[in-house]
Amino acid sequence: MRDGSMLPDRATRIMLARFLVYAMVGAAGTAGHYAFLFTAVSAGMMGPVPATVGGAIVGAIINFFLNAKVTFRGRMTARTALRFFATAALAAAANGIMMSALLAVFPIDYRLAQLLVTAVLLCATFGINSAWTFRATEAR
Repeated sequence: MRDGSMLPDRATRIMLARFLVYAMVGAAGTAGHYAFLFTAVSAGMMGPVPATVGGAIVGAIINFFLNAKVTFRGRMTARTALRFFATAALAAAANGIMMSALLAVFPIDYRLAQLLVTAVLLCATFGINSAWTFRATEAR
């Protein structure tokens, strides 16, 4: 905001718009993540923590292609892919750690724990991907 105006400046509007698109695009990756998680746990193939890490990998693959084309409109270069998947690997590890901690400390359902973790990681990965992975590209 500037000059006492209640309206955000152009840069803030662009960042907010980019975040909203990132969140909407991320819904597709989250759907893939959750489908893997719920299927693996319900079928008894994995416990919630390893299944959420596997689901995070599925979601990362979906999100890379959608974010590169829709949110950040960048070219899919090897450098961008390496940065994106380094961020995704960090997020997958954080996902597993946070899920493990939540389930160990609180008597909550793994699905609720996953929703909380997803909200935290949405904000964290947006910041990293905006500032580092896709920084040279413009918002939609």
